[in-house]
Amino acid sequence: MPKAIKVKNQWQIAYENELNQEEEMDFIKLAKQRYSCRKYKSTVVEEEKLNQVLEAGRIAPSAVNYQPWIFVVVKDKNLEQLRTCYHRDWFDTAPVYIVLCANHKQSWKRYDKKDHADIDVSIAADHITLAATSLGLASCWVCNFDKDKVIETLNLTSDYEPVVILSLGYPDDKVNENRHDKKRKTLEEIVFYEKL
Repeated sequence: MPKAIKVKNQWQIAYENELNQEEEMDFIKLAKQRYSCRKYKSTVVEEEKLNQVLEAGRIAPSAVNYQPWIFVVVKDKNLEQLRTCYHRDWFDTAPVYIVLCANHKQSWKRYDKKDHADIDVSIAADHITLAATSLGLASCWVCNFDKDKVIETLNLTSDYEPVVILSLGYPDDKVNENRHDKKRKTLEEIVFYEKL
């Protein structure tokens, strides 16, 4: 008697594909691949990839889900002007910049008036940089910029404060994924259980 042949339906196949993707996704490896890139190729960043990176920022969590942010993409007419806001040769090599701005009027404040806007924007920025890395792009956080000049360049209203500029593009250098072994504190130095 011939053996019964199991036929997989489309849902089983989709589930197995999802499992395979989960096995391939190693977050620690991705986090180690993310680095502060300071040399970019002139290659244009595809709109599809840029949109995926921005979507990663959009879905980031925020305190009370207030989402007190806007993301200003600069890659065309304001490119040269934005580059004057941070004077580094490497900064000028990036083909795209994402300026993450906080709205302190929208952000959640703790009982002691601690404003979580910068924290929320930082979470979104981290989502963006990790998404960029997963797509073969590189990025770098820049915070030491001329704030007033950025506000003027981007025509920001008083509601918004530029918090971080993320340079974005295809890297023209390589990263040492094992650098964390020596350049990060050990778990023993930073982790405490129950109390300090």
